[in-house]
Amino acid sequence: MQDLLWLLLPLAAAAGWFSARSSKGKAGRCADSILGPEYIKGLNYLLNEQQDKAIDVFIRMLEVNSDTVETHLALGNLFRKRGEVDRAIRIHQNLAARPGLQDEQRMDALLELGQDYMKAGLFDRAEGLFRELNDNNVHLSSVLPLLLDIYQQEKDWQNAISIAGQMGFVGEQSARAVIAQFCCELAENARATEDIDAALKYLDEAGKYHPHCARARLIRASIARQQGDCEAALKAYVQVVEMDIDLLPVVLDDMHACHAELGTLPAMIGFLRNTIPKYAGISPVLKLADIVAEEQGEQMAAAFIAGELGLRPSVRGLSRFIDFSLAGSDGAARENLMILKNMTDQLLENKPVYACANCGFSGKTLHWNCPGCRQWNTIKPIHGVEAD
Repeated sequence: MQDLLWLLLPLAAAAGWFSARSSKGKAGRCADSILGPEYIKGLNYLLNEQQDKAIDVFIRMLEVNSDTVETHLALGNLFRKRGEVDRAIRIHQNLAARPGLQDEQRMDALLELGQDYMKAGLFDRAEGLFRELNDNNVHLSSVLPLLLDIYQQEKDWQNAISIAGQMGFVGEQSARAVIAQFCCELAENARATEDIDAALKYLDEAGKYHPHCARARLIRASIARQQGDCEAALKAYVQVVEMDIDLLPVVLDDMHACHAELGTLPAMIGFLRNTIPKYAGISPVLKLADIVAEEQGEQMAAAFIAGELGLRPSVRGLSRFIDFSLAGSDGAARENLMILKNMTDQLLENKPVYACANCGFSGKTLHWNCPGCRQWNTIKPIHGVEAD
């Protein structure tokens, strides 16, 4: 109540002044400017905690003209920022509906009203207002990001592409790179309905907007593997790593499976040995250790990991080293290893695997669109002793 009182008293004073200025004669202006009946009524509502009625009274008193439009806009904006969206909507609706407003002032009111609707989750109403502003080429620097936000939240990727196409940047990201992500979303949707031709068409579009879109290559690889074309899949997986080496952990298992199916594991070993020095994490080391265990036994795999841990300390690497070492141990040595294994498991439990380079959001799942800041392709594997 106290906060709202301090908020509305300036409006009340202004309302009394404007009411007096517009309706009183010279003789009675001094006597009645503050103690007008509407002004007193508004104060009574306010002091009796009937804030909605007080707002209605003061807004009626505050004549809408070129001098007071900014006051209405600012008041509604303040209510929206305070989370009182219904009041913000009422103020901005009242303003936008007033006859005699200049076109520029009406557009200002529509922009604020659209943001009110958006804050209230009324996306269809907000979209309609923002579309009107966009069609009139008004407030584009504000309207386009707001429209794009709506379409992304609604997963309306076609309209998102259309709006982003009018923008040079989406935040700090190139609009073309972001549009490529929208095309990938459409490709994933088409793939989910088994419309592979449509999916490939969208991936072609993604490549046109952003030739180095690693996600588009990753989807192509998945489609090729689904169709049984392991050679095409492997080619695409290699391109994914060339475009974005941070996606290496995502493709390793699938690459291993394709090479195993084709009988080309030596090529996989060569790829891993070439990649390990270039990658900051432990994932390619662990994948190569798995292959060594299959071909030469678990003791050799443990020895290989032990040598690599000196170069890149890792709890995950230590945990895998213990797994391989347990196979050839017994007695007290095995008990000691089990103690270490329990410790490493506890250290890794619930540890995030990925983090956003923009806002720091973290989790165990790779999101192409960060749930925290809504930036695209900013979530990467976490490197470090307790991570990859």
